[in-house]
Amino acid sequence: MTIRKLLAAAATMLLVGPAAAQMPVAGGNHAAQMVQNSPAMQSVPAAVQGQTMIAAYVLAAINDPSRPLADRERDAARKPAAVVAFSGMRPGDTVVDLIPGGGYFTRIFSRIAGPGGKVYALVPAALAEMYPQAVTAAQAVPKEPAYANVTVLVEGVGKLASHGQVDMVWTSQNYHDLHGPKLPPDTAVEVDKAIFAALKPGGTFVIEDHVAEPGSGARDAGTLHRIDPEFVRKEVTSVGFIFAGETQVLRNPADNHTLKVFDPAIRGHTDQFVMKFRKPI
Repeated sequence: MTIRKLLAAAATMLLVGPAAAQMPVAGGNHAAQMVQNSPAMQSVPAAVQGQTMIAAYVLAAINDPSRPLADRERDAARKPAAVVAFSGMRPGDTVVDLIPGGGYFTRIFSRIAGPGGKVYALVPAALAEMYPQAVTAAQAVPKEPAYANVTVLVEGVGKLASHGQVDMVWTSQNYHDLHGPKLPPDTAVEVDKAIFAALKPGGTFVIEDHVAEPGSGARDAGTLHRIDPEFVRKEVTSVGFIFAGETQVLRNPADNHTLKVFDPAIRGHTDQFVMKFRKPI
């Protein structure tokens, strides 16, 4: 039985960890064991084994053979199954991947949103001017037949609401850049306001980023490419968002927060926070 058929036959929600083998999954214990041993399940950290509910459509998106091999090789470190499950993303959603990079999450979001949803890969115009390759990388994704529901936007974040209200905005390892030394000091707050306006009531804003020393605020944003999680929480809630939770799946206590995130000693294994904020209904 293929992974895709297995996931389609499984219960809508699969319990991560040893408990999964005891769930009434189509195909019996053998099928449950296949789910447990799938690449997506293996990317879920032991800390959430037996606790995190991973939807079958999330696992199917991560196990999608259309994803580039380079992306799949990063799954063990980036834990996409646990992180996306935490976000609450569902089929049919309209999702914005803000500053999508090479499309690692864009592709996963596309498969989750499915034919009834859509994904906007938003490259801010200011970033596009400085780094044209960011646009080229984003535009490569919808050229692949598997990701036809992806639309690339190259514009100011303030224009996002003109495309209609969305269910979720996600930014990964980029929020600190909104506090870069070359940007106006109110950039992050203005972006937060624009995202708030673009979200549907009850919509979700997800931020994943590298952790800075406690109490440092945005001090290290332009140097170490890190930011203090508590500072982010206060800043985002200041524009009207409600803090809706945080997952620890990407935390790394071995990171002392003093190294640049590109330092070979820590690159790919930095201590990261993942928070979600909700627009009030």
